[in-house]
Parts: sequence; structure tokens; C-alpha cells
Amino acid sequence: MIMSLIIGGIAGWLAGLIMKGDGYGIIIDIVLGIVGGWLGGWLFGILNLHFGGTFGALFTSVVGAIILIAITRAIKK
Repeated sequence: MIMSLIIGGIAGWLAGLIMKGDGYGIIIDIVLGIVGGWLGGWLFGILNLHFGGTFGALFTSVVGAIILIAITRAIKK
């Protein structure tokens, strides 16, 4: 549980840096990272791609968070 929060926070922060925006704040970044981990895992599962370990979870979460940020920015406009 705590590891998921840590990975989610790092993933959300990295996704925010990659997407170069104003940011959403640390709490929303953590939420985006955690939800992004679920979304990334689901999408990679559909594509039959599986990454193991902490770095795999981080990569999956970052990709999912980037997708979520892109979606939220598209909805805002």
C-alpha cells in the first residue's frame, strides 16, 4: 500500500514533468500516478506487454498518468 503511494507519487510527478504543464499539486499527482498505474496496466495487458518489478510498475504508472493528463487537458479545452 505504501509502496503504491510512493510509486504513484513519483509517477505523477514524472508525468507532470514530461507533459510540461502547470501541474495539479502533489495530491492530484499521486492520484494520477495511482490511477495511471491501473490504466497503464490495463492498456499494456490488452497489448500483451508485461513489466515486472518496481521499475516496471513505475514505467506503467508514468505511461498511464501521461495518458490521463492528456485526457484531462483535452477535456479542459
